[in-house]
Amino acid sequence: MEKALFEINRETYDHHNPEKLKFKAPPGLNEKLVREISKDKNEPDWMLEKRLLGLKLFMHREMPDWGPDLSKLDLSNIIFYMKPDAKKNATSWDDVPEDIRKTYERLGIPEAEQKVLGGVGAQYESEVVYHNLRKDLEEKGVVFLDMDEALKQYPELVKEHFMTTCVPIGLHKFSALHAAVWSGGTFIYVPKNIKVDFPLQAYFRMNAKKGGQFEHTLIIVDEGGELQYIEGCSAPQYTENSLHAGCVEIHVQKNARARYSSIENWSRNTYNLNTKRALVYENGVVEWINGNMGSCVTMLYPASVLVGDRSKADFIGIAFAGKGQNQDTGSKVIHIGKDTSSTIMSKSISKDGGITSYRGLVSVKNGAKNAKANVQCDALMMDNDSSSNTFPYMDVQEPTTDLAHEATVGKISEEQIFYLTSRGLNEEQATQMIVSGFIEPIVKELPLEYAVELNRLIQLEMEGSLG
Repeated sequence: MEKALFEINRETYDHHNPEKLKFKAPPGLNEKLVREISKDKNEPDWMLEKRLLGLKLFMHREMPDWGPDLSKLDLSNIIFYMKPDAKKNATSWDDVPEDIRKTYERLGIPEAEQKVLGGVGAQYESEVVYHNLRKDLEEKGVVFLDMDEALKQYPELVKEHFMTTCVPIGLHKFSALHAAVWSGGTFIYVPKNIKVDFPLQAYFRMNAKKGGQFEHTLIIVDEGGELQYIEGCSAPQYTENSLHAGCVEIHVQKNARARYSSIENWSRNTYNLNTKRALVYENGVVEWINGNMGSCVTMLYPASVLVGDRSKADFIGIAFAGKGQNQDTGSKVIHIGKDTSSTIMSKSISKDGGITSYRGLVSVKNGAKNAKANVQCDALMMDNDSSSNTFPYMDVQEPTTDLAHEATVGKISEEQIFYLTSRGLNEEQATQMIVSGFIEPIVKELPLEYAVELNRLIQLEMEGSLG
């Protein structure tokens, strides 16, 4: 059977603007730069102390040697802080510089804001250039700010939750790096018993060469509250490496619910070394929906700590790896409370020599009686050059635990393609139909516009997959 070859069209994402910056740090990291970032933001002393502790821990920690190869990531060549020449936190798209505004228009952000979103934040390089929340949500007491602004308006709330119990500064080398150089991001507070009916979204865009982006997302959903939050990320393709090391902290209080959806579409020169964690209290629910593509290397394992009795965590994720890509993703759940439950559904697609790995942890602590956990990993390989790995870790200290794990690896066969082409589809359509069915459990959990977007991205990446 003749196999077609196609080029991937990433113009929407790979388009880049000429650099227009108010400030651009020299490459590399040192104490002078950390102090300069804090001073530039006019931060309180306690935040500077956190930054300096992060720098100290980062300098003393070794690079991780248990996952993908990071030897080509030269941190001395990364620019850790860049301020765009744009108004900070504009509340009208008309106040955003035209070149930056057009970038977000290509990505469909203003249109989505009008149709389906309750609020939008847009970060460009190290700063948030646009931020807006629906008035009705504001009147209910919902707080939706960029992190720099939240630190000024709600210093005690931020101090209580910022890299304390959820993501400790010294969790690993890149959480420490994040603490030292974080900039921008999202702060959300949902008051007691308030349900946010429309998703809130933040979109993080890197534009300049050799850039680093280190946004911090802190979400607090108070008792009985509900929230849907979506993050999107992208960057243009360059020959020089870039680094993304953001951090997400979610606090789900008693009887509260938080859904965090993320589509990360970094370019093939980006190292995506992100940290995401949630603390979930009594009867609370956290849901993670993750899509990972782009990036040369991803290491990302959203974690849920089920502190309260009857708390629950659900994770569903899709990872795509093409030529030169290593997507090392998965999820972690730590069961502490009684009668807790968790599900992990991880799907991956690899082609043209790409590597996908599921790396996960289910830990059930002694005393977490009647915990239930289910892990399902499905991998689809498009050719004989690609590979897929599964690294499940189970640490069960409680005998009443109900734990299940299932992993499958498969390929799209010539027989499947032949069957569908004999029914009138061409080869490309047949491949896309099989892949769409494979990722359907993830896509159906996203809001409509984002489900269409994820499908479109996967289809772009899948073009020529049998070539």
